[in-house]
Amino acid sequence: MIELFKLSTALNPRNSYKLFNVENICLLVDKFYPDDFSDQEKIYLRFQLQHYELDVPNHPKLKNISSIADLCQGLVETEKSTIYLLIDRLIRLILTLPVSTTTTERAFSAMKIVKIRLRNRMEDDFLTNYLIVYIEQEIAERFTIDMIIDDFYSMKERRVQLK
Repeated sequence: MIELFKLSTALNPRNSYKLFNVENICLLVDKFYPDDFSDQEKIYLRFQLQHYELDVPNHPKLKNISSIADLCQGLVETEKSTIYLLIDRLIRLILTLPVSTTTTERAFSAMKIVKIRLRNRMEDDFLTNYLIVYIEQEIAERFTIDMIIDDFYSMKERRVQLK
């Protein structure tokens, strides 16, 4: 995680793009996003980065930006995102990282609560379904018993009425 964070700071626009480093950005793509860029795109990315390094820091609207999120928004507003498609894609991938990390941590925290000693022998499918309901409690609270019974009946014909 620390290496990912260090390499992603190479795109940080703070202090007039002082930390911008083409090699670190290419290493970031090779190491952490190999499936998101083809080999040809990786080669083209290096050329885009070299052009970007000369163009973007001197652009009047992109000169004084202080965060990667503002940079992403600025690239769209100045239509530079269409010129630097691969860089825009990489910035968006970096911006979604905290969300995906938080979701994973939330799932493991829920599993610690749910999978106690008494429930240690439950099947994987049951545990998965139980965790989904536990994690998404706000959604699960909208379901009524009647809705569940109706769905159960719609699966196949039953001999006994539950209502």
